[in-house]
Amino acid sequence: MNAHPILTSAVVGYLLGSIPFGYLLVRIFRGGDVRATGSGNIGATNVSRTSPVLGMVTLLLDAAKGMAAVGLVLAVFPDNRTLGFIAAFSAIAGHIFPAWLGFRGGKGVATGLGAFLLLTPRAILIAIGVFLVIAALFRWVALASIVATGLLPVLSWLSGESRKTTGVLEIAGHRLATTPLLWISASVLLILAKHHSNIRRMLAGTEPRFHLKHK
Repeated sequence: MNAHPILTSAVVGYLLGSIPFGYLLVRIFRGGDVRATGSGNIGATNVSRTSPVLGMVTLLLDAAKGMAAVGLVLAVFPDNRTLGFIAAFSAIAGHIFPAWLGFRGGKGVATGLGAFLLLTPRAILIAIGVFLVIAALFRWVALASIVATGLLPVLSWLSGESRKTTGVLEIAGHRLATTPLLWISASVLLILAKHHSNIRRMLAGTEPRFHLKHK
């Protein structure tokens, strides 16, 4: 695998992943800066504090951009599935570190969901189930996200979806063997690291829980 497809996949993933839908939606429809409210995050959970509808739209669009990044790369390079995992990782990195917002973005969960739904669908569906159970039991979105995300490498391995392809990266004349599991694990570490403040608040008992509103 030479450097050109790798670079193309990484750039496509990053550029699509870095589209700050949450920021743009709140700016357009509420005239505000979502980074100035709640957690300061541009993701769906924080956007929903301003508008539940915009929060849901943000969730869908953030997932869609991750899916689009992987889908586009696989369409251009259909014979190299490893490039799809590189695009997924890059899309998540783009969402977390968007150049347009001073590299301060979201937490990557929804973008990772969309990206890996095309690559490891069985593992993602199980992870969604875990997310829903944890969220229902503890009413902490962050905890549900952390547990479901953290299980993804294991789930993808058990399902066989991260054992199908081994790629060899050639960088500066050096050959490095990689597997989908490596890119999944790297993506998971990025997402979990971004949740450091949530982990501290949960340990301190100050993390807000979500409440279903009854009309």
